[in-house]
Amino acid sequence: MNLTKIISLLFALLFVYFVVVQYNDPDPQLWMPIYGMAVAACLSIYFAKAPRSYVFLVMAVAYFFASYQQWPPQYEGVFWGEMKMRSINIELARESLGLSVCGFAMLVMAYLRGK
Repeated sequence: MNLTKIISLLFALLFVYFVVVQYNDPDPQLWMPIYGMAVAACLSIYFAKAPRSYVFLVMAVAYFFASYQQWPPQYEGVFWGEMKMRSINIELARESLGLSVCGFAMLVMAYLRGK
């Protein structure tokens, strides 16, 4: 297995985990498809069925824009030690961080596709 396949599979598995943990989210119908698209994008690289690299760049821009829009009005951290939401700002920060991870992964996928 080459490095491209390893990287794309690791990101795909990470986003599968993101999808699974959204099951208990108050709005899983929104977040599961968002992370599911990232899974599909990473698997398209893994199986060498990827569209042109600009598609991943468009996805990265969309994820980063959504991350910016999701940023909380007042940052209170993400508090990794607990899963319950102490405030809406913590939830928004977590969601923004997840979207940023997706954006970064799409930049990596664009690079891998362009190689």
